[in-house]
Amino acid sequence: MTEIRHIVFDIGKVLIHYDPELPFRRLIPDPARRAWFLSEVCSPAWNVEQDRGRPWREAEALLIERHPGEEELIRAFRRHWHEMVPHAYEDSVAQLERLVAAGHDVTMLTNFAADTFAEARMRFPFLALARGVTVSGEVGVLKPDPAIYRLHAERFGLTPAATLFIDDSAKNVEGARAAGWRAVPFSDARTLASDLAACGL
Repeated sequence: MTEIRHIVFDIGKVLIHYDPELPFRRLIPDPARRAWFLSEVCSPAWNVEQDRGRPWREAEALLIERHPGEEELIRAFRRHWHEMVPHAYEDSVAQLERLVAAGHDVTMLTNFAADTFAEARMRFPFLALARGVTVSGEVGVLKPDPAIYRLHAERFGLTPAATLFIDDSAKNVEGARAAGWRAVPFSDARTLASDLAACGL
């Protein structure tokens, strides 16, 4: 088996906690109404288009046209985004720091809106430790589209068979494997440490 020479980290739910319910528990106290709003209005399918590069102004206008009575809450999604990412996973970050300190080639590949990623970089300095990052909102392609793995490999000179990818999403892990990368699903830092050790890292 080819020696791993490149490690690629996902960010959300691997290094940084993300939960859109956090501000909305305060903004919409009723659980049923909150569940409806986050599944039918500011839904994952709507939000992921910002990760693909759609501007927030356009995204908000689209929903306000459909749900004019929810305008304030729709705008609150971006306004309170910082509350959705309250902390990093320190034990996962420690694994990242260990790999970088040991001289391994570490990059990041993330589905993230461009503006919120810029905000995250200001809040979480460890995001600058990697050699570079591909942000879906900046390149207009989302994982698990094969194009984003190919783009990342080309940008950073990665050999797919010598690349290990870490992501919490099963479909993104499978996408990486289909691109010829080795990949492990992230569940917790202890399992990640074991997976890295199994790869000689």
